[in-house]
Amino acid sequence: MLASSAWVPAAPADPALTLHVPEDDCPDPEISIVVPALNEALTIGDFIDWCRLGVARAGVRAEILIIDSSSDDTGRIALARGARVLRVPKLGLGRAYIDAQPFIRGQFVILGDCDCTYDFRELTPFVDAWRAGHEFVMGSRFLGSIEDGAMPALHRYFGTPLTTWILNRLFSSRFSDIHCGMRGLTRDAFLRLGLRSQSWEYASEMIIKSIHLQLRTAEVPIHFLKDREGRQSHHKRAGWLSPWRAGWINLRAMLVHGADFFLVKPGWLLLTLGLLLALPLLGGPIALGPVTFSLNWMLAGTTLATLGLQCIYTGIFARILHDPQGEVLGRWLRAMAYDRTMLLCGAAMATGVGLCLPLVLDYVNGGLRLGPLCVHNYVAVGGLLLAIQAFMTFTFSLVLHAFAAQHREPA
Repeated sequence: MLASSAWVPAAPADPALTLHVPEDDCPDPEISIVVPALNEALTIGDFIDWCRLGVARAGVRAEILIIDSSSDDTGRIALARGARVLRVPKLGLGRAYIDAQPFIRGQFVILGDCDCTYDFRELTPFVDAWRAGHEFVMGSRFLGSIEDGAMPALHRYFGTPLTTWILNRLFSSRFSDIHCGMRGLTRDAFLRLGLRSQSWEYASEMIIKSIHLQLRTAEVPIHFLKDREGRQSHHKRAGWLSPWRAGWINLRAMLVHGADFFLVKPGWLLLTLGLLLALPLLGGPIALGPVTFSLNWMLAGTTLATLGLQCIYTGIFARILHDPQGEVLGRWLRAMAYDRTMLLCGAAMATGVGLCLPLVLDYVNGGLRLGPLCVHNYVAVGGLLLAIQAFMTFTFSLVLHAFAAQHREPA
């Protein structure tokens, strides 16, 4: 048990979390430096001294909150140096930040590592960006400096640049170092992110959600230093597979939280291409030079258009899930007002069935056999396309309004 001058219960109450408060605790911090620690007795004392120097240079009032799950003296040293220490039983970077949220008091939160690889003596750029109105401030090792031996070549020249490039392509962002652990954000933005990741993938989840929430974002250069003599990084402690696993789960976070990227834009492309193939053929085959576009092309267009609309509607639901503020849901509820949408879908469905009737009559009158291809075949396929898309829109609207009703606040 750590010695402390004061005890503050967790909020909400959780007997597994214990906060230890130092005697010289800052009563009204502007800034919270929130850092997980796992067996960092070698560096934690110097790290807290660096933080105090950085705070003094930035001219702010600050608290240092160490989320400690160590089995060594890390927590005891941190408390003696003037940091708050939150003892937590569960491991994982993402888990640590989730557990810390009820205990953060500052208006602006700076995250990082306590291994003295990120230079917390230089906090002024983060504070300046926050005071300039930015809600999310990313540190960038590539805009700053990387000490020789600080980052393995695999990370520096392959892993980090590749995953940063992928995320920027997916979300039209312009980050230069998405895996930099030193980052800052307003307390309000931190809570709005609603972090769920338990491990390394918190870094990607945080960035992607900042994009979804359209946070005002800035990047600042930082200095990245190599490990102290005698210290092993957590990746090395966990074995050679650890960096690959971290990269994989970060990629998974990008794909899961960016599901709409693989749905909405490709969906519009497929829908447009499908309609361009199908609609011109309503009047029959069209010859363009040596190529004749006939019923088979129309069926292909119908398939593409159907798949495209399905992708769009699924992507919209993905965006709704990633929008805790409810703006996307509200926008689509207005666009697809229940009465208007039901009437339009009903009219489109009736029209589609009506376009199929001539072919059905030909089939019945022909002794339940279809005759040679004629314009009725093309019109019927167009009717099927209209009926299918009307039904898909009908079901999408029903689920949309059911989702809204489920999440509506009671009167």
